[in-house]
Amino acid sequence: MDFLSFLGDNLETFWTYTGIANVTIGHIIMIVVGLAFIYLAIAKEFEPMLLVPIGFGILIGNIPFKDAGLQLGIYEEGSVLNILYQGVTSGWYPPLIFLGIGAMTDFSALISNPKLMLIGAAAQFGIFGAYIMALFMGFEPNQAGAIGIIGGADGPTAIFLSSKLAPNLMGAIAISAYSYMALVPVIQPPIMRLLTSKKDRVIRMKPPRIVSQTEKILFPIFGLLLTCFLVPSGLPLLGLLFFGNLLKESGVTRRLAETARGPLIDTITILLGMTVGASTQATQFLTLNSIKIFGLGAFSFIIATAAGVLFVKFFNLFLKKDNKINPLIGNAGVSAVPDSARISQIIGLEYDSTNYLLMHAMGPNVAGVIGSAVAAGVLLGFLG
Repeated sequence: MDFLSFLGDNLETFWTYTGIANVTIGHIIMIVVGLAFIYLAIAKEFEPMLLVPIGFGILIGNIPFKDAGLQLGIYEEGSVLNILYQGVTSGWYPPLIFLGIGAMTDFSALISNPKLMLIGAAAQFGIFGAYIMALFMGFEPNQAGAIGIIGGADGPTAIFLSSKLAPNLMGAIAISAYSYMALVPVIQPPIMRLLTSKKDRVIRMKPPRIVSQTEKILFPIFGLLLTCFLVPSGLPLLGLLFFGNLLKESGVTRRLAETARGPLIDTITILLGMTVGASTQATQFLTLNSIKIFGLGAFSFIIATAAGVLFVKFFNLFLKKDNKINPLIGNAGVSAVPDSARISQIIGLEYDSTNYLLMHAMGPNVAGVIGSAVAAGVLLGFLG
């Protein structure tokens, strides 16, 4: 009898440690969200390299457990997940992502037509528009700045800035940023069609000129000096972005460039996506602020897309007929590389099957990467 009592007590204790005994409706909701991310990544191929790690991370972060000093959760100091998450909270995953982005990015389209940089700059209006709106909604200035960066459609930049300005909101900001990056094919086309006429959509642009190797080598050097002398606080992101690009273009560091754009960025993407997903524990994530952040993220993304398209239409008023820019590449000013540039191409081909806009759209697209990092540096400079 004593044995049966002992066994019963042990089974009862075991039950209190199971996920079934500790589950809440919040955990169920977040698990459904994680499954939705995985579905969109696999079935719809929406940013699978991001949404699969994030979606599975959400599942990991929302396995219920009894908090008994077992060091399991991502917020328990000393746990394995917590140690991996320090790359997010300390802000060193995003610069390494930028190193890989630089090593895989060809800036030729931007170098050949520097005025496309202005489109990337115009798209950053979404960041500052959301910043102002967040202030009106009651967020602190540092929180508003971190939320606004979602409009740049740049997940690593959003994580980097929120880790510095609003660590308590980082999970919601990161999930929002990556969600809207994945939804580029859904969100941007209606805005592009709404703000352009049929005449706008069939504008043919001059073929980009051939860029010399010397120009490609000089670009990251002068790009670093110009941007970081202006905004030193953007150095972690911009420094590694331009360094990665120099590795690519120098012609003498091929192995380093291949490592940066291959194994390194893949490893960091896995760790970043999984830990960001795991940070969405229901008790930390399911709050009114998270809902507000998702709304503001959508607002900033829409404003950024619209600002890019409208800026091109305005800019065309001052350009000669043979130098005009197709407004359909205005959406590419956000830094969702290369998805937003592909959208420019797809929508353009709908109205003229021989008008290829991809190479032109890559100019503002890579400019948007630089622009979002500069904007993050500006916000960090006066809010940090």
